[in-house]
Parts: sequence; structure tokens; C-alpha cells
Amino acid sequence: MGMAGFYLHIPFCRQACYYCNFHFSTSLAAMDEMVQAMQMEIRMHASAWNKHHFESLYFGGGTPSLLSEKHLHALLETIYANYDIDPQAEITLEANPDDMTSDKLRLWKQAGINRLSIGVQTLSNDLLRALHRSHDAKQATASIQLALDAGFENISTDLIYGIPGLTDAYWVDEIKQLLALQIPHLSCYALTIEPRTALDHLISKQKFPQVDDEQVARQYLMLLDILESAGYEAYEISSFAKPGFRSRHNSLYWQGVPYLGIGPSAHSYQPPYRRWNIAHNRKYIQSIQQQQLPYEEECLTIAMQYNEYVMLRLRTQEGVHVKEMETMFGSSYVQYFQQQIQPWILSHHVVCQDTHYVLSREGRLFADRIAASLFMTDEETQIKV
Repeated sequence: MGMAGFYLHIPFCRQACYYCNFHFSTSLAAMDEMVQAMQMEIRMHASAWNKHHFESLYFGGGTPSLLSEKHLHALLETIYANYDIDPQAEITLEANPDDMTSDKLRLWKQAGINRLSIGVQTLSNDLLRALHRSHDAKQATASIQLALDAGFENISTDLIYGIPGLTDAYWVDEIKQLLALQIPHLSCYALTIEPRTALDHLISKQKFPQVDDEQVARQYLMLLDILESAGYEAYEISSFAKPGFRSRHNSLYWQGVPYLGIGPSAHSYQPPYRRWNIAHNRKYIQSIQQQQLPYEEECLTIAMQYNEYVMLRLRTQEGVHVKEMETMFGSSYVQYFQQQIQPWILSHHVVCQDTHYVLSREGRLFADRIAASLFMTDEETQIKV
């Protein structure tokens, strides 16, 4: 029985953050209908996934902390009734600080949630307002303390660096404030301007400054220095964990393990097929009510699978293993990879450690560019392999 991950996309938020391009609605009116539709979708997939053993459940979004106790229990009960869930599964819920109360935390714990991912983003009230977040800095630190007091040990916080106006000194102070709370996991992302977001619009109207690439690079390297010296593993480019606190769910993605996604816009992966649900709440609900799964699908070619393997593995601390690549794709792919990666080794962006290749500190700043230079097209597959 193969291991797998389970993802649920909760497509609701109280308000729209200016930088976000995920699918969500700020109207909560359809919450009942949505949860019922998601329960139906969970049941509809059950037979196709009955040979998988699920090691993680992840409530993402959107804002899963908006779920009521009734809705959360309904989803979990439907999953457990239809799937093989590991008794020690990591069960993560993404939460916004302004949703977190002692009562809610107690209910989450009773429901079986054993990991929280808290959307802090920044501890500057000015920058929180600029990003249109729904909480303030005091709520952020208070919510973490509430979670600790409620007995949650496995806590992750999201932070954003490279925000225009975030000084280096304040960035260091933010990291140290979170370290003082003994949080075992941090997910830290550069501010990226996604097309058609409110932030993209504001920048085009010159109402918000452009992101400074030098600031982004500098603040990422500062982050690496501080967290590694504090005993955190930089086990993936954006992910930092104390020993034993890596995200098991996200690690499944990076390892290319199958995962099932439930809800509008959710993605699923059953090699070599990838599916993604329609990103429209009403159309999703209507389709499910008619017993139709509203998804599109693609079959990944060998070249696409190889490219994805390279891109994901390079992001991790363990890097690309030559023997694993040979087992998965054959020796000709290894030869192609080793040939293409030579310039990056010579420029000290990639380090070769016996049988595997990892990004150097500076290489982490260029991960996407390096990965793209190693990709293979379907045409090259025919010629070279």
C-alpha cells in the first residue's frame, strides 16, 4: 500500500490580502453547501484511492480556521470513514491569528488537529495594513502563546521578507521575536507580485513600491544565518525546522508522493496524472451535486516528470540523488543532468557531494533559474534518451 497525502482547500477568507492569488471568496454564505459538497467529493474519490495509506491531512486555503466545529468534524469523519488514515498522521490546520481563541484551540485539539500553521506574515502593524491582513502584530504573538498554552507543540508560522519598507534591522527583530517563543517551524517567503492581484494593481498605479531584488536576497541570507545558528534545519528553500519538526505533508510533495486534493482549485497527483478542480465555488458545488467531478487532467510525460523531480529535489536540503534519478529515469537522464549542471558547479551555485547535488547558500537565491536550465523538453527526450 503506497503512502499519500490528503489536502482540503477551504475557499473562504474574511478579507482579501493584497498579495494573494489563491482561490477564495470573502462571502461565507455558502459555507454549509461547500462543506457538504466537499464531503460528497471525498466519498466520490474513495474507491480510486483505496490502495493508499494517508500519512498527512492538511487543511489549507483560504482560511481553514473559519470552519465551525460542526464543519471540521463533518469533514474529518467523512475522511476517516472512507480512507486508510495513519493513526499517527500529521493533521495540519492553517489559522489566522484573529480566528484563534482558547475555545477554538481546544476544539481543534479535540478534533485531532496536531499541527498549526499560523499566518503571521509580519510583526509590523504598518506592513500588515499595507498587505491588507486582518490581524495586528499583538494578535499574532498572542495567538502563538494561546496555541502553546493549549498544548500545541507542532507549530509553524508564515513570514514574508522583501516587503518594501521592511528594514533589515526590523526583519532580524521579527525573526528573534518568533525564536523567543520557541516555535519549532518557520515557513518564510519572499514577497512576490502575482499577476492580477491587488498588489500588482497598486504597483502599476505607483501606489505601492516595487519589490527590491537586492533586499530580497539580503534578507533571505540573513534569515539563513540566524535560523541555522539557532539550530534550525533549512530543509527546503522556504522551510526551517527544529529536528523532528519538518512538515511531513509538504515533504510528501517534494518527494513526488501521490496526494489527493479536495475542494475548488485543489490539485491531486497520482503519477503520471495530475488533476485540478475548477476554481469557482458555485460551479464546483453545482457539479458535485450532479455527481460530476469538476476537474481538468494532464498526463505528465517522462520529460515533465524528470523536470519536476529536478525542480523539487533541488529545493531540498538533500538535493538530487544520482542513484535515485537513475532508478527512476535511467542512466541517460543522469548523464544529461550532470552535463547541464556543470556550469552551476563551476560558479559555486551547486555543490556535488558524492552521489548527490545540492544548492549552495548563494545557489538557493537562484533555485528556479538553475532548475529551469536543467529541464528537458519532450523533443530532447526522443533525441538524447
